[in-house]
Amino acid sequence: MESNADQLKAPIEWNDFEKIEMRIGTIIEAVPFPKAKKPAYQLKVDFGPLGIKQSSAQITAHYAPEALVGKQVMAVVNFPRKQIANFFSECLVMGIYDAANEVVLLQPEQRVPNGSRVG
Repeated sequence: MESNADQLKAPIEWNDFEKIEMRIGTIIEAVPFPKAKKPAYQLKVDFGPLGIKQSSAQITAHYAPEALVGKQVMAVVNFPRKQIANFFSECLVMGIYDAANEVVLLQPEQRVPNGSRVG
């Protein structure tokens, strides 16, 4: 039986996709976020010419904070800021849900310049 997570959403127009700014950045800081409702880290991600943005990420199942520093990740950088407890998240770090519904980060196969656009 198919779960809701396996069902495709309604088709979008190409123009809708073009509005999403997905970029590659390098995590430069990762610390536990004890005030988040679900276990999470507060990340600082360097997007090169776009600057440093922060994100709250529920990625504690597979990653220790010290292991995240230096990793390149894919993120949506043009969402409005979102307040989570006392923290403002400025980008959405992207990942894939594994069989246990835990996030595995999306990363480029090779190192690329920070701020590189995903396409």
